[in-house]
Amino acid sequence: MTAKKQQRWHRRQFMAGTAILGLLASTSGCSSVRARSAVASGPAKTFLLVHGAWHGGWCWRDVRAQLEAQGHRVFTPTLTGLAERAHLLSADIGLDTHITDITSLIDYYDLTDIVLVGHSYGGMVITGVADAMKDRISNIVYLDAALPKNGETMISQGPKRSPEILEQTRKALAGLAPDGVGMAAFSPEILGIPKDHPGYDWVAQKLTPHPLKTWLDPIQLNNGGSLGLKRSYIHCTAPALPNSSFPYHAAQAQADPSWTYHALATGHDAMVTAPDSVVEILIAL
Repeated sequence: MTAKKQQRWHRRQFMAGTAILGLLASTSGCSSVRARSAVASGPAKTFLLVHGAWHGGWCWRDVRAQLEAQGHRVFTPTLTGLAERAHLLSADIGLDTHITDITSLIDYYDLTDIVLVGHSYGGMVITGVADAMKDRISNIVYLDAALPKNGETMISQGPKRSPEILEQTRKALAGLAPDGVGMAAFSPEILGIPKDHPGYDWVAQKLTPHPLKTWLDPIQLNNGGSLGLKRSYIHCTAPALPNSSFPYHAAQAQADPSWTYHALATGHDAMVTAPDSVVEILIAL
């Protein structure tokens, strides 16, 4: 069996009900933010939008267009090994590689007063960026995203689980990457994009394998990660991503007055399914 066929087989296995994240799921009863087609923009801001696993900078297309139409400066980089940078995919690409992708961009363009946004796995990346460059960031936004503590991985961040569960999760992830390099992408349905959504085929064609090592590397935080910044958490609730840590993080953020919390009645890929609502929240910052 070729590597491509193996990836397809494992994807079908997950579609049949295998939970590869092994993270606890819960539900949120919070009201959603209503989408609006027009939003007052206010002073121009600099937005740096970091995508999640299997995606690329392309996924922010509609959010970026709206922000730029209102006069804001927007960066939507693609992390190494993904999308138009898929030719760089290798077993050596780890979490630090992706953190460096973003810190290097900030340095190169001398960005300051940034609204830093991370979606899904991108929460790991922006937490590392915030730890290294806290003085460059005005607001940090976790869009249905991972929120790790020092030493945690994409697998272990979130509610506590037994070593046995974490090992099962690691093995399942390895099953998505039979070559040991790239994990096959989820289907758009799992990411909360219905088959009848106009963006379904677009997303399905754009998704690329994600570097496995980035999900296994522990994050090293020497300065408290995003602690001390203005922080917001946006939780996607309809449907919530199954077997994910995001409802757990959302509940913590909602209960913590130092956070700003929003719930969106849309699927996990909110930048595709509800770009108006995402823009509304970002502008309100």
